[in-house]
Amino acid sequence: MREPSKRSRDAVNNIFGDALPETTRDEREPARPDDENGHDRWLRENVPPHHD
Repeated sequence: MREPSKRSRDAVNNIFGDALPETTRDEREPARPDDENGHDRWLRENVPPHHD
């Protein structure tokens, strides 16, 4: 069985995005605690009215 051409893989990636990230988790910078606090703050500020 032959592999799909580079062109067809690129077309699929343009539509669906890359299946796997370019870097592994251990190659990336760890998440900063203030990023998580900012996310939590955003969630609290954007609670829908029916959740009050």
